[in-house]
Amino acid sequence: MKLILAEPFRSLWAGKDAFASVEALQGQIYRELEGRRTLRTEVDGRGYFVKIHRGIGWGEIVKNLLSAKLPVLGAGQEWTAIRRLTEAGVPTMTAVAYGERGSNPAAQHSFIITEELAPTIDLEQLTLNWTRQPPDPRLKRTLIAEVATMTGNMHRAGVNHRDCYICHFLLHTDKPVTADDFRLSVIDLHRAQVRGATPTRWRNKDLAALYFSALDIGLTGRDKLRFLHRYFQKPLRDILRDESALLAWLERKADKLYERKQRYGDAL
Repeated sequence: MKLILAEPFRSLWAGKDAFASVEALQGQIYRELEGRRTLRTEVDGRGYFVKIHRGIGWGEIVKNLLSAKLPVLGAGQEWTAIRRLTEAGVPTMTAVAYGERGSNPAAQHSFIITEELAPTIDLEQLTLNWTRQPPDPRLKRTLIAEVATMTGNMHRAGVNHRDCYICHFLLHTDKPVTADDFRLSVIDLHRAQVRGATPTRWRNKDLAALYFSALDIGLTGRDKLRFLHRYFQKPLRDILRDESALLAWLERKADKLYERKQRYGDAL
């Protein structure tokens, strides 16, 4: 069994079964699936997000593997990813409680609690009207550069997200946002993988997902080059020469995802 508690949960659950206590938490339910529950709760006036994993069963594990998907077996993936990103200086969530018990991966009971990042707006919502109401050019440029830097540092730290969409980058709005003063955090790491180095295949999947999610926000050719320069951290002429195959693949992959989105909508 693994159990790590910081305040306020260390005091709140002192002498209690943490796994029973986390199941008793009340709040707004964001997701309720067989084997997984996500909710927002408040303790002493502060907001927290709680993810509880109860095991998905061998049948679901086998089904995922047969369809070439890696199943999420518990909260440990997110806990490990948060720690690695924090060590690498990539702004993300702050975890205040983590627990895991049971050695059977199909029936493991685990949870993670993170501090709510508020007030914030995700970049998908921020950019919804950018094509009709273009943002301040400097703010747009610096946001693109920061997303590129964060994504590059995440991959260089050995973490691939597996849900790397612009909606999972939060812009903090606790003070006025300007091109010279803003803060972003990357969230929703429950599917993330952590290794010594990020495999090229998984790096490319993240980049394709990120590009796809930004297709409708009015990116220019210069915007794309700005992202590439900050992501790879080398001269553009070298990027265009060394990564030509990747760039062509990204265009094809993003177009294919976009076609599927147009055809199936939210079912994607």
